[in-house]
Amino acid sequence: MNMLRGKTPLVFGIGLGLLAFVLGWSSLQKARSDVRKGWNLIPVIVASADMSEGTVVTMEMVSQRSIPEQFVTASVIKPDSASYIIGQKVMVALQSGDPLLWSQFETSRAAERLTNKVLKRTRAITIEAKTTSAVGGWVRPNDHVDIVGTFKDPDNNEQVALTVLQNVVVLATGKITGNTNVNLIPENERSYNNVTLMVVPEEGEVLTLAQELGSLTMMLRNDEDLDNIDGTKPTTVRTLFDGERRRKTQQIRSTIEVIRGNGSSKNEGAK
Repeated sequence: MNMLRGKTPLVFGIGLGLLAFVLGWSSLQKARSDVRKGWNLIPVIVASADMSEGTVVTMEMVSQRSIPEQFVTASVIKPDSASYIIGQKVMVALQSGDPLLWSQFETSRAAERLTNKVLKRTRAITIEAKTTSAVGGWVRPNDHVDIVGTFKDPDNNEQVALTVLQNVVVLATGKITGNTNVNLIPENERSYNNVTLMVVPEEGEVLTLAQELGSLTMMLRNDEDLDNIDGTKPTTVRTLFDGERRRKTQQIRSTIEVIRGNGSSKNEGAK
């Protein structure tokens, strides 16, 4: 016991020394990790030659280089997207070795004036368009859509839905028009929460009031289906339950499906 008692300070000191060593080693490793963090190399597209403003980019003018990941943002062009910038004009002068950014290209911005797309005697008007009200985000510029509104009937305060406008041309989704090269738009900038439509002035008034009174939803049309349906009646809660409308629309849809099916079989036979 006396021998152990004499060695206790020594053992305790060795233990403290080992603990200090472990803590020091851990701190050193963490410091090294912090220093290295963000310095993993990521391949990006860079200019392989000097370019003046307005230069049309060719394959020979670009190359691949790796840079630290902390400098790689969504605006930096990656190798798998290089083909999208070939044949495009740069808006700024670049030096050899400069990383290429989406914002440096002419067609990455909505440079075209929307007014040039508005036909005479029509107007452009923008309405809100969440994903659920824009056919899951599938509505695109130059598409034709019908606008359905949901309102409360002022006579009886009953909820109704009705087709407000038919066969309306979509001019833009967000800032993207039919002439915008979508491939030059970063993916996180392609989504939208509004659409711009081409209407006559009276229709613009209808849409403005409709947005104030209720909610609007778009229905996407086939490109070749340009006919309007006359005499459509509002859909009420009673319409949902009496079944008469459902029976009629089911017959119409069945006829369309038969025609489509016959057309498909004829086409297959022609082959």
